[in-house]
Amino acid sequence: MLERIQSLIDNGYCLPEVTADIPHGDMPGDKIGIDEGHVKKAQKIFPELLKKLAENGREKAVISVCGGSGVGKSEIASVLGYYLRSVNIGTYVLSGDNYPRRIPMYNDAERLSAFRCAGIRGMIADGVYTDEIGQKLIELQKEELDPEPKKVQEYPWLLSYQTHGKAALTDYLGTKNEIDFDEVSAILSAFKAGEKEIFLKRMGRTDTELWYSRVDFSEVNVLIVEWTHGNSDFLQGVDIPILLNSTPEETLAHRRARNRDGKTDSAFTTMVLGIEQKKLHDQAHKAGIIISKDGELLDFASYSALMDGQF
Repeated sequence: MLERIQSLIDNGYCLPEVTADIPHGDMPGDKIGIDEGHVKKAQKIFPELLKKLAENGREKAVISVCGGSGVGKSEIASVLGYYLRSVNIGTYVLSGDNYPRRIPMYNDAERLSAFRCAGIRGMIADGVYTDEIGQKLIELQKEELDPEPKKVQEYPWLLSYQTHGKAALTDYLGTKNEIDFDEVSAILSAFKAGEKEIFLKRMGRTDTELWYSRVDFSEVNVLIVEWTHGNSDFLQGVDIPILLNSTPEETLAHRRARNRDGKTDSAFTTMVLGIEQKKLHDQAHKAGIIISKDGELLDFASYSALMDGQF
C-alpha cells in the first residue's frame, strides 16, 4: 500500500465522480444522503489523508471520521472510502454506532435516568429538596422541561437538580458505561494484525435486531471508522483521526435539518449535544486532520481560535 500511496502523491491521480449508489458504511438502515458539500470536503481531505497515510508508514492503517451529530460523518467517510478504492487501496467503512451497550431506545432511557436520579440526589445533598418541590419536579419531568435552563429563573432550586444531573450525564455519555470501546479496539487490533476475516456487530433499533457478520479483510488496507467517538481516549488503534468540526449552534442546525429523532429541539437533546460537543473539543488536539463546516482545513491553532469562547 505504501508504494502505491507514494506513487499517487508523486504522480497525481484522478478522482471519480461520486454517485448516489456508492458503497456506504455498515450501519443497518442508515440513510446516507451525499451532497455537493460532502464531496467538496472529501476532496479537500483526500490529499492530506494520503500524506498522513504515507507518514504513518503502515501497510494497514485505521482512520476515524468523527464529529458532532449530523455533521456528515457517514457521508464523508463513504466518499473517502470510495476515493481510496478508486486508486486501488482496499478500504472498509465501519460504523461505530453498532457498538453501544444498549439499543437506542434503552440507551436514551438510561441517559435520562442518569440525569434525573443524580439531579434529585444532588438536591437532597444540597438541602433544597422538599415534598412540594418534588411534586413540581414531576410535573416538569412529564412536560420534559426539567433540563430547560430558562426554568431556573422561575424555580431557583432547579439549578441544583440540573447541575448534578448534567455531571452524571457527562460521566455516562461517550464512556465505557455507554459504549463497548473494548470490542471496537479489539477489531482494530485484529485488522492490523492481518486477520483475514473478522466478525463485526450489527445493531438495529429493537432488541431483536442484533447479529454478527463475517467480513473479509484479506484485501483491505485501510479501515475507516465513522463515529462520534472516533477520537476518544477510550478507543485504541486509530492512526489518523479526522475531525469534522462544527460549533454547538451548527451541530443543532444539522440536527434540525435531519430531524432524526423527532426531539431535536428538546432541552435534554440540547444538553446531550452540548456535552458531546465539549468532549469532541477536549479531544481535538489529537486529530490528524481538522476541517471546518465551511470546508476549510484547519491546524490546531486555527481550530482553537475558531472555537474560542464556545465552551
